[in-house]
Amino acid sequence: MIVVTGASGLLGGALVRRLRDRGERVVTLVRRAPQGPDERFWQPAEGVLDPQALDGARSVVHLAGAPIAERRWSEAYKRELVASRVDGTRTLVDALRELPRRPEVLLSASGVDFYGDTGDRLVDEDAGRGRGFLAGLCERWEAAAREAETLGMRTAQLRTGIVLSGRGGALGRMLPLFRMGLGAPLGTGRQYWSWISEDDWVGATLHVLERPEVSGPVNLVSPSPVTNAEFTRTLGKALGKGTMPMPVPGFALRAGLGEFAGELLSSHRLLPRKLQDSGYGFAHTGLDAALRAVL
Repeated sequence: MIVVTGASGLLGGALVRRLRDRGERVVTLVRRAPQGPDERFWQPAEGVLDPQALDGARSVVHLAGAPIAERRWSEAYKRELVASRVDGTRTLVDALRELPRRPEVLLSASGVDFYGDTGDRLVDEDAGRGRGFLAGLCERWEAAAREAETLGMRTAQLRTGIVLSGRGGALGRMLPLFRMGLGAPLGTGRQYWSWISEDDWVGATLHVLERPEVSGPVNLVSPSPVTNAEFTRTLGKALGKGTMPMPVPGFALRAGLGEFAGELLSSHRLLPRKLQDSGYGFAHTGLDAALRAVL
């Protein structure tokens, strides 16, 4: 049995479908009344989870967290982002601690924002924490997940880049403008975006789940990061549309999006070193082919 949190999200749903297609029994933790034998109730930020919900699990994949980009970052929403991730992870680990027989592995979500702005530098999992709200949040989130190591469990933190999916997520928010030919670089356009296709995200997560030698932070990104300007051109080409010649100025993004705009303008030029060293074979290494596949 595999327990998954955040199964109602884009990535959690894709992972659960793949696991069930492979014949796995998947139990999901939900924040509403359970609607079947494979759902269990929890309230992550409030510390509510019956340890029996996890009894018999051999693995746990923890993906739950409030959406990063769907609201302007008020101070209240930033507290919600922290509580949904850090407190929710603590709730999960506290329940695991009560089990007489614990799962072998805990995979916990994180983000490439951990590294802050890396500029033009290519970095892998050995790089330290950067600056900024999300970098600090990722550090606390990962630290809460690593507490499971004291219980004898292997842990891995999935530092995920921009996931390309035709069903939503970051790409889904871009598509309406790009389909009207209104896509444009953000700021200078020189900042790097580390991306991964949805198929590779699911495949890489299963790879980490099944490889006992893989632990700690793992970059879930393709080996081919691109600049925002290149991403803009490639997405416009994949849709058969042109793009705007003028970029969206940074000040306009900050006026519209507030503090979150700084994350869009930050550069994340990352390599998936641990995935490569452990033998993961990417389905999509080039952005053009990946976009055409998901679109």
